[in-house]
Amino acid sequence: MIPISYNVRSLVVRKVSTTIAVIGIALVVMVFSGTCMLNAGVKRTLGASGRADNAIILRFGSDAEMASGIETARVSSIISNPSFVARDKGGNFLGVGEIVAVITVERLGTGGGVSNLTVRGVPANVWDFRDEVKIVEGRLPKPGTDEAAIGKNVPGRFRAVELGSKFELRKNRPVEVVGVFDAGGSSLDSEVWADVDAVGQAFGRQGSVSAVRVRLLSPSKFDAFKTYVESDKTLGLATQREDSFYDKQSEASGTFLSIIGLVFSVLFSFGAMIGAAITMYSQVSNRSKEIGTLKALGFRRPAILLSFLIEAVILALAGGALGALASLLLGFVKFSTMNFLTWSEVVFTFDPTFAAIGWALVFAGVMGIIGGIFPALRASKLSPIEAMRN
Repeated sequence: MIPISYNVRSLVVRKVSTTIAVIGIALVVMVFSGTCMLNAGVKRTLGASGRADNAIILRFGSDAEMASGIETARVSSIISNPSFVARDKGGNFLGVGEIVAVITVERLGTGGGVSNLTVRGVPANVWDFRDEVKIVEGRLPKPGTDEAAIGKNVPGRFRAVELGSKFELRKNRPVEVVGVFDAGGSSLDSEVWADVDAVGQAFGRQGSVSAVRVRLLSPSKFDAFKTYVESDKTLGLATQREDSFYDKQSEASGTFLSIIGLVFSVLFSFGAMIGAAITMYSQVSNRSKEIGTLKALGFRRPAILLSFLIEAVILALAGGALGALASLLLGFVKFSTMNFLTWSEVVFTFDPTFAAIGWALVFAGVMGIIGGIFPALRASKLSPIEAMRN
């Protein structure tokens, strides 16, 4: 077998062609790695919205809160069950009935236009139920008023939806933003929270909520609680673990973004592979005497083929490593896109993971193999006499 150091020296000597090929591959790998990181970010953002010890109750057949409806009179009977539902320090059951709606708001920025924004009608005890959500600016909205709090990803993206400003949920239904909250990077950071009764009146949802959530005594209580809720078929309710509910929501957005990113990566990869192939063909052409010498020394066709193929893979992995490192900078970028179950805008971040970097390097290696196989075959087929004449 020809030493790998021979291949490394050959790439270093031909700096210009090697650099061009590495940069081309790096750009493609950066797109591919960014796609993997965005998919991971979507799953992390939506996954962080749910807890294993929370259960969510929707109308049977509904796959999203907006499509669900439960009579307000049923909420108390669902929540008030000491066998399954945990209590707060004051002895109150930890459960909430919420209304979820979407409004169209004018976007800020050079692009302008409008986008959808999720509005969640919440009861007064939501801050106890979601104790991970904290007010970071302003104050808590007063229950029973037209005051609202917004997630930390909302300010600066929509006109008039800022701390201290007023905007309309519906015509002649204004709310005043008095606080900004941090929900730990979950999808809740892209929502507006207002009083459940105010939201119900604005959207004609008096007497019903979109969903009910309860804090279970422990995750192991879920199956028994699910049986309890769904035993009365006349109610037509379905119960899910909250973390599983958000995992399902992430599948639609994550799959869509992954497909788009993969299509672009594959299209761009053809250009990168052609560049790598041109580089390797040039290597073969310029090193024909070297190839002839190697064959004269007794190296057979498989050894020549493997050597040039390894050289192409080294070239690709160098570009892959550069592209993967560059993609880590995307971790500082926020990306807003549509949540296909709520049809509202949610802010995601690129989540650098070992899996994303690993798959990016594998993708680079595959490009190296595909782009290098034909030049390697050509090199292995050169006869020693013809090679020495060139």
